[in-house]
Amino acid sequence: MNKFPRKRNVDGDSSKSARGSSQKKGLQHDGFEHRARKRFGQNFLHDQNIIQRIINAIHPQPADHMVEIGPGQGALTRKLLANCGKLDAVELDRDLAAYLQQTLGEDPRFEQHPGDVLKFDFSTLSDNPRSLRVVGNLPYNISTPCMFHLLNYSHLIQDMTFMLQLEVVNRLAALPGDEDFGRLGLMMQYYCEVEHLFDVPPGAFTPQPKVCSAIVRLTPHRELPVQVLDVRCLQDVVRVAFTQRRKTLKNSLRTLISEAELNKLSIDLSLRPENLSLADYARISDSITRIASSGSKALEQKESYVE
Repeated sequence: MNKFPRKRNVDGDSSKSARGSSQKKGLQHDGFEHRARKRFGQNFLHDQNIIQRIINAIHPQPADHMVEIGPGQGALTRKLLANCGKLDAVELDRDLAAYLQQTLGEDPRFEQHPGDVLKFDFSTLSDNPRSLRVVGNLPYNISTPCMFHLLNYSHLIQDMTFMLQLEVVNRLAALPGDEDFGRLGLMMQYYCEVEHLFDVPPGAFTPQPKVCSAIVRLTPHRELPVQVLDVRCLQDVVRVAFTQRRKTLKNSLRTLISEAELNKLSIDLSLRPENLSLADYARISDSITRIASSGSKALEQKESYVE
């Protein structure tokens, strides 16, 4: 195993200025130095008060199977491992993965999974329903695809607690009528309960991002709040509607469903997409699915008759 680089020793007796300098350089107290890589969207959390608030919000227990995405230099990892039963970590950066393996690898409860989280099969970690508790400081550039990738394994997940860009959290938690209500919030709320826990200032990170962050908890529904006949149709309806969000519903969805069919659903066609609820979109989606299914059956019957 390759040893991680040690630039200089930093111990508990170091001065405040030395500690401040080490934080700017990404230098750990054990001497490990790692400069944040822009291509990985790395911003390392160092504020101990924020770290403890996150741990308190997660409240890991001895029976918990935790999964950390992007553990970085281990700011949360060590505190999670001190309180949980098992911790799997998925890290793309090979240097950081090697560092964590060297410093934590002797603990039998810790297992490292180097690689891309968007390609990681979470079903390899457990086959027990709702057994995984997922946490992570997600890079802004992959946060949305990462969350939707995890929804493929929602039956295995108890909850997910993420550090995200504040703007993204506002969109996740927005309600009908809110300015931030849109495609992301609608689809995430279809699958999960969304809780905006608290905000995190840029100064809590090294290097400092240019935007504020926030902690959000996503808890997969045990029973979906609404049921749709075809979730892919729901996704299409929501995508088309919010691509033209300044148009009224009648105009934004005209390529998917006729005005006459929409009138049958008793939905106000003068509303804009952000004013409709998830239940409204589910009704529109199911109507489109039924019409498509009816058309397919009619075509099958016609072809059968000709034969």
